[in-house]
Amino acid sequence: MARAIEQIERDMQALEKSANKLFAELNSAYTSYCQALGQATRQQLILASYQVCTQAYPKQFLSLSMNQRQQLQRSLRQLGQTAAERLLELLNNPMEMARELAYSIQLDRESAIAEIEQDSIEEQEQIIPNSEFRIPNSEFHTAPSNPLELVQWQQILERAIAQVLKTLSLDANQLLQKSGILPQKLPAPLLEAATAVSEATGEMTAGPPNVMNLLIETENPQDLQEGGVTQLIAIQLRLSEVEFADTNVRTARNQVRQLESNLVSLGREYQKRQRERTIAEAEAAWRASWFDE
Repeated sequence: MARAIEQIERDMQALEKSANKLFAELNSAYTSYCQALGQATRQQLILASYQVCTQAYPKQFLSLSMNQRQQLQRSLRQLGQTAAERLLELLNNPMEMARELAYSIQLDRESAIAEIEQDSIEEQEQIIPNSEFRIPNSEFHTAPSNPLELVQWQQILERAIAQVLKTLSLDANQLLQKSGILPQKLPAPLLEAATAVSEATGEMTAGPPNVMNLLIETENPQDLQEGGVTQLIAIQLRLSEVEFADTNVRTARNQVRQLESNLVSLGREYQKRQRERTIAEAEAAWRASWFDE
């Protein structure tokens, strides 16, 4: 027979208090992480742009006037600064962030489960089933109210951070294309698709960090190189490579991972209590409706 519902609810309230404390710790850790990541991202964007302009397409860069080169460099720095500011805004407006991502990113099964340390895929599903992953409702204004909402908050934040880097890469490549560095006849949708394909690999490449090198085949060979295949070397900021290149980002990330581990344990325990309460309520309902004939 299940424990008394009142006792189970007291246990859940204690877990909710622990979640509130952990939320404050996670928020502080992510603030440090996003600050370090923003600075490192600006630096890595410039280094990747240098590689593209001087090593991949030197003739195109030399064809620009001094004023055009300076304007390009200034615009790249501004893109990096905007991305760094956006990373911090994610923490200041969790609700707006969540709703924006709900419309701009299709949350499929894989994106619904954050990359947090767990023993197996089955255990991930026990923490946040696909049917329960949702944008927090209107009652979720400032802070998650329980461990499962905190897991959702952390998942959404991780997705948002990755999206900032993806958007920055695409904006930088479009700027390079408009400036005459990247191939002019490469359609914008194809450039975006190439960025997504490179990002999907999720692995560090053998070449310069945060630079993708792809062979692209098109149905309109006259628009590109003969044979319908062209080589594209462009910017692809990868979170793993940005973290690897900067000690401050790695240190901040390790702190986040330690708190993630605590969050996983807390989420599992809270879900067990939810299950236990449901069973206790079902038993009570059975007894209330039972009568001897």
